[in-house]
Parts: sequence; structure tokens; C-alpha cells
Amino acid sequence: MMSGAGVPGAAAGPSGFAKRLLVTGGAGFIASHVVVSLVENYPNYLIINLDKLDYCASLKNLETISEKQNYKFIQGDICEPHFIKLLFETEKIDIVLHFAAQTHEFDEASPKRPTNPYASSKAAAECFVQSYWERYQFPVVITRSSNVYGPHQYPEKVIPKFISLLHQNRKCCVHGSGLQRRNFLYATDVVEAFLTVLKKGKPGEIYNIGTNFEMSIVQLAKELIHLIKKTNSESEMEHWVDYVKDRPTNDLRYPMNSEKMHNLGWKPKVPWKEGIKKTIEWYRDNFRNWKNAEKALEPFPVRELFAQLDVL
Repeated sequence: MMSGAGVPGAAAGPSGFAKRLLVTGGAGFIASHVVVSLVENYPNYLIINLDKLDYCASLKNLETISEKQNYKFIQGDICEPHFIKLLFETEKIDIVLHFAAQTHEFDEASPKRPTNPYASSKAAAECFVQSYWERYQFPVVITRSSNVYGPHQYPEKVIPKFISLLHQNRKCCVHGSGLQRRNFLYATDVVEAFLTVLKKGKPGEIYNIGTNFEMSIVQLAKELIHLIKKTNSESEMEHWVDYVKDRPTNDLRYPMNSEKMHNLGWKPKVPWKEGIKKTIEWYRDNFRNWKNAEKALEPFPVRELFAQLDVL
């Protein structure tokens, strides 16, 4: 979600920067790619990265730009209102890129039908943000994307999880039959989509950032087994798959219509074979970027907070 109207050329503001952008969750997966791109491509913008550094964040994702003059990192929690108010007052923020998780939809106007509390919270957040546009004309843009993959992603998600398990000579844990299908979009493609929306998006609009590339989870597992274990044998590939109990309400597909983004001039560019090769290579060297990465490889990882609760 974004707030602030566009990023056209402007006269220099405080400290000589034309614009001051706040990126929330900038040490996480997608947002870190966005931060790096903004810092490198917009030297006249100050990019402020606000992150609480939760379990899935890593400042290693930002090492290439950490010393840049137009980059600033601030550790903090967006749920602390007094801190956020002070931040906006002192940093004179022009635009906010808020990287909350996104819901899965058919097209921008489709009714929301969340099937679990996590998805429900995201749908509620969208409604809350949209109400500020409808009632106060507060300039916001909402984006939703397909499943994004690539370097920097905490390995609790399916692609980095399977890659990391195979690198450790462990089996891919497939939920249920594995016939659930997912669309996968490479990280740099989604960054280009966000920058396109930042430049050309209209306040109050919703944009789906999707791809037509789709495969089943079991097909994904076998593709990764083929690439990492160098085998084409069906029996050998089955050896590296462990079918576990399915998740409740595990949707079969997340279809998405991205025609509005295409009309802005954006389409995904990175082919699957290129993107997945880069991703496999990155996790070979960077799996330990998170201190609790090993816990993420369990079939059903449980956050530490909830694991400590007593169940009555």
C-alpha cells in the first residue's frame, strides 16, 4: 500500500532531497528489493527504511546500499503511534510505501472472500485504507501481487523452504496432495511494478501485480529436485518428497487479473528458469542470514510467541 501522490520531479526539499520516502518493513523480503532499487536509481530521494527487525527481517539484505548518502535505517515499530507521529514530524515524509501482506483476488473489483484469519486481517486493512480515500480523499494506492520469490525471502515460504531442505539433503514437505497451484513472480519484476505504480498509479486505485506463470506445488518440488539433485528419474524425485497433512482451507488457486498494470506499461520480464536459478544460487550461500532460519524448515513452523502459550 502506498500513500502520497506520485513522484514527479520536484524542487529540492529539506537536506537537499527532492522527495523523502518512508518504506516500512524495508529489511524484509520484497521491501528490501524495493529499498535497494530506490536508493540506487533515485539518488535525489532520501529513502528511509523503518523496520522492527522481526524474525523474518535481515539487514544483510541491504548491505549493498547501507553506506549510501540517500539511505537511512531506523529501527522501530509501526504499531507505536507516538513514535510514528514523531517520525513523520522530524523526517518530513512525502510518500509512504507500506509493505503489509497482500490478499489474493481475481480482479481489483472482485468481492473479498478470505478463508482464514490471516487473509481476513489483510482484507480488513484494505477496507480501512480505502475508507480514507473515499471519505477524505487521502491519496492512497493499494497493490496486490502473486506469490513473489527470489533472494532475501525468509525460508518459511515454499520456494526457499524446498531449496534449503534439498541443500541440506532433506525432503520437500508437500502439504496434502500438492495439487494446489500457485503463480510465481520474480522479485525484480514486482519491484518494477511498484515503481511503475509510484510513477503512474492513480490515487484511490487498486492494482493487481500478477503473472500467468503457474505450477502445482508438487510440480515445483520436482522441478527443484531436478535442478538441485540433478535427476530426471520419477522414482528418485519421489524419494525427495514427503507428503504431510494439508493445511486447513488451503486454496487450490489464486488467479489474478493484471490488465490494469499492463495498461500502465508493466509486464513481468524474468523467465522462470532464470529466476529460479538465481534463487537457488543465492540460498546456497545465504541461508544463515536469519538466526532462526532452521526453524522455518519444519512442515508447519510455529512462531516462538505462540509456541510458548499454554493450551487449555
